[in-house]
Amino acid sequence: MKRNVKWFLTVILLQSFISGKAQDVGFSQFYDQPLLRNPALAGVFTGDVRVTAAFRNQWQSVTIPYRTYALNGEYKIPVLTDNNLTLGLQLIRDVAGTSQFSTTQIMPAANFSLPLSSERPAYLSFGVMGGILQQKFDPTKLVMNDQFVSGSNGSLSVSPASRQVFNRTDVTYLDLSAGISYSSEFANEIQYFAGAGLFHLTKPKVGFYEGNIITRNRKLTLNSGVSAPTSETDRFILYADYFKQFATGFKPAGKGSFQYGIMFSRDLFVDGDVQKTITFGVLHRLQDAVIPVIKLQISKFIVGLSYDVNVSKLVAASNYRGGFELTISYRDLLNIHNSDLRQVDCYGPQFKN
Repeated sequence: MKRNVKWFLTVILLQSFISGKAQDVGFSQFYDQPLLRNPALAGVFTGDVRVTAAFRNQWQSVTIPYRTYALNGEYKIPVLTDNNLTLGLQLIRDVAGTSQFSTTQIMPAANFSLPLSSERPAYLSFGVMGGILQQKFDPTKLVMNDQFVSGSNGSLSVSPASRQVFNRTDVTYLDLSAGISYSSEFANEIQYFAGAGLFHLTKPKVGFYEGNIITRNRKLTLNSGVSAPTSETDRFILYADYFKQFATGFKPAGKGSFQYGIMFSRDLFVDGDVQKTITFGVLHRLQDAVIPVIKLQISKFIVGLSYDVNVSKLVAASNYRGGFELTISYRDLLNIHNSDLRQVDCYGPQFKN
């Protein structure tokens, strides 16, 4: 019976991808993927350059695992004395399940931040991201509805071939998103930011067979974060994101998604450019997963590990097992800027984590 449950779940998950109802690719350690949250969050970190690689392995306990690879790069440039221009690039490769349903994404981005105050760090940022996205699958590995054999006494009997015809097995389209964010600082070095982004502005058409064209709904994202020191070596960090899809005329479509987390960071050793910091905490994706996470920073490199403890309706098949995730980041404060511009840049959009 347990085997049948897992097999049935596999079919349901695969059909959800083919019908175009799957959500965008995402990561549990979402704070390390700013362009997937909001293009205007590019550059909201301490430093001039950041490169982050991520790997996610999900549903290993249920079916053929879904594997996601991502590479994100950001480079901040001081422009017009007090402003910052951040150039970014988001690369994604996602392969899901038996049908090898894959998503490949190449998305350049740009974010412009301007100061709002001469007395304290306060920046308003505007970001855009656009590029190419390709999705494809292998139909020979799917089991379609007309392959199920009736009258099989409750067992899962499947005929060897389907009459379902796909006009195409891959689709390539342009996608565009934009966002706005505000970052500043309260007293006692309490940093915070808030932003909003809108994805799939062009509402691209996706479809694999004639008469079933799926429109990717626009997606609104709301983002926030607070980083507050509790001592010279300790810091609490809070993150929160909300996502919601909208159909024509911004009519709500489907369910929204809410994720948040609380982290505690401690500097173990700091001496000039040499730094050792440990960060740990718990993230929560509402009605889906509880995610313990730990990060270790050694100077310019940061390694993060997390695991999704599945608490959704799929728990009967997953047995609480969700997905493992690894992130590796490199951050640096470059020496190519002169001292005056670097002094300004240090008060640019940043968020210590």
